[in-house]
Amino acid sequence: MGLFTRRSQDTVTAAPVAALPVDPALAALTGDYVIDPAHSSIGFTVRHAMVTNVRGTFADHEGGLHLDGADPGRSTASIDVKIASVDTGIADRDGHLRGGDFFDAEAFPLMSFRSTGAAQLGGDAYRITGDLTIKDVTRPLSIDLEFNGSATDVYGNERVGFEGSAEILRSDWGLTWNAALETGGVMVSDKVKLTFDISAIKQA
Repeated sequence: MGLFTRRSQDTVTAAPVAALPVDPALAALTGDYVIDPAHSSIGFTVRHAMVTNVRGTFADHEGGLHLDGADPGRSTASIDVKIASVDTGIADRDGHLRGGDFFDAEAFPLMSFRSTGAAQLGGDAYRITGDLTIKDVTRPLSIDLEFNGSATDVYGNERVGFEGSAEILRSDWGLTWNAALETGGVMVSDKVKLTFDISAIKQA
């Protein structure tokens, strides 16, 4: 019942686990959910100039989950992120990221993820595998997530929460711009950490 793990060049395959007993409370969460962008965050961290990290988020995104609490392997997830919503807190840097050196947001406005499989690893740990598309390049991504629980909010909405992270090499998706440093190394690391903090609302 996961959502979006660390990624290597090949898809990470979950180790076989014994069938876990069905938790009635978890089974009751089965249904379709819409990600609440106002209470969710999709972010990234990348090393800059070899000495520090730059962090950013994508503010504009939408997606949905189908959770199967009785059989987590049948859960699915999808999400679309508008590249133009990238925000690192520096307008000039955000403009560079939107431009042709990086995402080329005008030609490729969306980054998308579509799940192809899911597994419960034990306890509140889940793994979801799928396809991540950036700039019309689609490659496999596997994400380990933690289920943070469920609650009914003050408006009567039933919510579930997940958080997790993944590491990718941006060059695998054609994001290759860089600049050499006089002291050695490069301006922007190839390795990028993706982070996900998801709140989703159950649909009637």
